Amino acid sequence: MLDQLKSTYQGKKVFLTGHTGFKGSWMLLLLKELGATVKGYALAPKTDQDLYLLIQGDTLCESVIADIRDNERLSKEMAAFQPDFVFHMAAQALVIDSYENPVETYSINVMGTAHVLDALRFIDKMVHTVIITTDKVYENQERTTPYKEEDRLGGYDPYSNSKACTELVTDSFRLSFFNPANYEQHQKWVATARSGNVIGGGDWSENRIVPDIVRALQTDNPITVRNPAAVRPWQHVLEPIGGYLLLGAQLAKNGQIAADSFNFGPIPEDELTVRELVEIAIQSWGSGTFETPDIANKRHEAGLLKLDIQKAANVLGWVPQMNSGQAIDLTIDWYKTYAKDPQKVTLDQIKAYFNMA
Repeated sequence: MLDQLKSTYQGKKVFLTGHTGFKGSWMLLLLKELGATVKGYALAPKTDQDLYLLIQGDTLCESVIADIRDNERLSKEMAAFQPDFVFHMAAQALVIDSYENPVETYSINVMGTAHVLDALRFIDKMVHTVIITTDKVYENQERTTPYKEEDRLGGYDPYSNSKACTELVTDSFRLSFFNPANYEQHQKWVATARSGNVIGGGDWSENRIVPDIVRALQTDNPITVRNPAAVRPWQHVLEPIGGYLLLGAQLAKNGQIAADSFNFGPIPEDELTVRELVEIAIQSWGSGTFETPDIANKRHEAGLLKLDIQKAANVLGWVPQMNSGQAIDLTIDWYKTYAKDPQKVTLDQIKAYFNMA
């Protein structure tokens, strides 16, 4: 797959929002390996342990530290760069934080996306754009069958709902300004990508299961597990990122069939509960314990959520390369080995993954 992606992105200009984040940093390093010229637009890293700093992200791109809600600055930076591709990852990405700051979550996720799409309107050239949302855009009915792209959007918590709104905003811009029927005039293909619960090395976020596991293991403390019976579509970060890049490549090749929404998740049969994930992580680390305390006033969290990925397989030729257990093992291995040379460890995992594909 690496050679296939190189043929699309080598020598091309990619505008990447959220490049300083966890997923954005993996995307940045991969794009650099593919030979793309990248301009990143995001807030500054929060700590000196952020993956972007560990992989020396400033050496990999032209980095603009600014807010996605700054419409004027965003439009200026995008217009000056004249990108061939845009990948929009900048977001407030945590469910728990969305309960604490709901208005900010909507402002970043909905209006930030509107600003990206609005900036595209003033670029007078061919641009292929992928807006990254989440599996949580669906109205979750706790059903056992996987959700398909045409299923009803919704979202219980502000984060999930804001991402559903992001999908609606994107669809409106696609119909109003980038309508496929008028492609010869505007030359813009726009797609959205919905991925599941992503894990991987370099994620240090608060209130995320893998970073919480690693922090507990590193300090020999019990891992606190809030919702042990919940089933999530666990996947390594490289799985959806590979899908996003294939989607961008298909937009460039045949936007008529790719300018749509796509799910990226594990195969539906690959189910793990939070408890099982924790147990595999402990085994991979070589030690550790966990506890499931009774947390008063616990916020609502979805118990069951699975994605139907057949559309991505049929249209893009994308299929997962790892099962959940392998994804957890690769993630824990990163945290055990990254300290000496984080960029090399991350790049080695990228190369190993694409050798599977």
